[in-house]
Amino acid sequence: MRWKDGRRGGNVEDRRGMSGGKLAGGGIGFVLIALVVSYFLGIDPQPLLEAGSGMSSQQQTGDVGTPEDEAGQFVDVVGTNVNDVWANLYDGYKKPNVVIYSQGTGTGCGYGQAAMGPFYCPADQTIYLDLSFWQQMETQLGASGADFARAYVIAHEFGHHVQTLTGASQQVRQAQQRAGSQSEANKYSVALELQADCYAGVWAAHAATASNGRVALERGDMEEGLKTANAIGDDMLQKRSQGRVTPEAFTHGSAEQRMEWLSRGYQTGDPRQCDTFN
Repeated sequence: MRWKDGRRGGNVEDRRGMSGGKLAGGGIGFVLIALVVSYFLGIDPQPLLEAGSGMSSQQQTGDVGTPEDEAGQFVDVVGTNVNDVWANLYDGYKKPNVVIYSQGTGTGCGYGQAAMGPFYCPADQTIYLDLSFWQQMETQLGASGADFARAYVIAHEFGHHVQTLTGASQQVRQAQQRAGSQSEANKYSVALELQADCYAGVWAAHAATASNGRVALERGDMEEGLKTANAIGDDMLQKRSQGRVTPEAFTHGSAEQRMEWLSRGYQTGDPRQCDTFN
């Protein structure tokens, strides 16, 4: 993937090296529950993070700008390019905040921890990234270590921000509250996550145009992205963690579904083709 000459927005908040935010009222137990539920039972930790937003989680403030290290610069360039693409595709687009941190940090949705992986908090419209996840994704989950594979994960989180702007996220939460069972509620979560995958593909289709070719996919990049989409499918994660597949517990979609929707977004370049709900 070509990116090093891409535009830097200078809007990344760097909290690395800072101590994690403090928790009140048994917050650590809350974090552990979210981790166990997410990684071993296949349930999305996001509602748990949101449920914990009422806990006192000390917010931190890091340096805002373009990080000096290459990994931080990559986040800045990719995030800036994703913002440029969506500003062209969606009227009234407002860019999210981006925070990179290590180990743990306070968020508007409660306490965030690295083991949760990258996540988006709608309460403060911020994307949180612990960059050690890239190595974990490659060594523990069998995902690709290629630049585009990492960019896909970032763009997926920006997709959740778009869903907040369009109201899709709020509609899903309401539908989940009305659901008659956890498996029914999970279906809405799967649709939301697959749409974010599709939106990541839409970004990839427009990245070069939005940057005059300075940020662009190269030969083999999409294959690396699909390798990662396959590795983080719910069925693959469940096989690793519990040795069996439980479809009714899916929250992000199967490997096949994630690859399909990432590809659809890239091939069409049209967010209107990302209707995963119908």
